Amino acid sequence: MDYLARESADLSAELWNRIDSAIIDTARKQLTCRRFLKIHGPLGVGATTVAMDGVGKEEVLEDGIGRIVDRTQLELPLFYENFTLLGRDMDLAARTGMPLDLAPAISAAKKAARREDDLILNGNAALGTTGLLTVKGAAKMKKGDWSKGENSFADVTAAVSQLAKTGYLGRYVLVVSPDLFLDLQRLQPNTGLLEIDRIKKLIGDNVYMTSVMGTGKAVLVCAEPEYLDLAVGLDLSVGYSEFVDFNHHFRIMETAALRVKDPAAIVVLA
Repeated sequence: MDYLARESADLSAELWNRIDSAIIDTARKQLTCRRFLKIHGPLGVGATTVAMDGVGKEEVLEDGIGRIVDRTQLELPLFYENFTLLGRDMDLAARTGMPLDLAPAISAAKKAARREDDLILNGNAALGTTGLLTVKGAAKMKKGDWSKGENSFADVTAAVSQLAKTGYLGRYVLVVSPDLFLDLQRLQPNTGLLEIDRIKKLIGDNVYMTSVMGTGKAVLVCAEPEYLDLAVGLDLSVGYSEFVDFNHHFRIMETAALRVKDPAAIVVLA
């Protein structure tokens, strides 16, 4: 079955390749959370749910019946962004050999990437889901003023200590809002290092910035797959929607959900 309905469009394989490349290349540059989250999948477009195990998962056997406790089913919602390529532009490109302007596809890919990061970090109230910043059970620490002194390094050190002393050892990742990222670009007196360089010496080069967090927020996670990952059904793909008013309409789609298996592996700084 051609779920993406590409066979219904009279478009060349070369054009489809250009559209795919533009969208995937843009998404790779824009996506933040996929840089540190392990991907579970792709499970396929037909997967509408995925198993979500808690830390107390076990199989209970009794009276000839076995069941898995502390396991739920997490919905894999569909997220999409639409874009249109004008028929007149496509005709001109075909007749003259000029490259077709794919700016609408690139713009839609940026929105799709932002939507995914927003889901992972903030959750979605309409879906009843939480993100890294909002999940119940995550540790919370009051953040100091990162524009002064060594507050940023001290806060991150305290967060790392919180995870380490409770047994969450592994790859630590810090995600910050843009204003805090700029605060980290200060040269710390008597060290010859920027604040961000000191933090990277502590946790590695795993410091990321994204505007979907708003302002004044940071989160430190132990990004091992036994604690959290990103379940993907249909990975970012582009399908053909319809031909209307002599213009071609497309849709970028994905199905995905954040799986937080152990929220104690997250420290929110705010």
